[in-house]
Amino acid sequence: MPVTTLDPKTALILIDLQYGIVGLKTAHPSGPVVEKSAALARAFRRKGLPVVLVNVDGRAPGRTDQSASAAAAPRPANATELVDELDRQPSDILVTKDCWGAFIKTDLAARLRALGVTQVVIAGISTSVGVESTARQAYELGFNVTLAVDAMTDLNAEAHAGSIARVFPRLGETGTTEAILALLG
Repeated sequence: MPVTTLDPKTALILIDLQYGIVGLKTAHPSGPVVEKSAALARAFRRKGLPVVLVNVDGRAPGRTDQSASAAAAPRPANATELVDELDRQPSDILVTKDCWGAFIKTDLAARLRALGVTQVVIAGISTSVGVESTARQAYELGFNVTLAVDAMTDLNAEAHAGSIARVFPRLGETGTTEAILALLG
């Protein structure tokens, strides 16, 4: 279903748009994802709506089939720094996570509720991991969820397409950056 409305108190959540992630080989170029995410952030700030910038530092404990190879991969010195294009502002909420979703082991839900937020728009990298996990958590916490599907990408094209086609319609509404910007007015 295409995005139909934005609640008066909607927050933007941008997932893992940091140097160590945007530099990875993704299914779709990360440049346009960053550009569209930055456009959303500017529009939300102009409307006085919360902008949440999420980065990941480390990983959740536990063994997985991929944990050894992920730990061995070299990281750039600025791996956890948000990309400059997001133009981080003092009013932005910064969330640093060590797991996939932005709500687990953070105070994000409480901070958004304190601001009266009832809806979140989510974008970033990667679609099937950080974005999807955050969307699932937001949905389960009772937020209305909108996903800016042209402002996200994944390391795997099939996983990206699967999240958009099969998972996101069950969690909220999907739309383009342009459609979301139009609803912001």
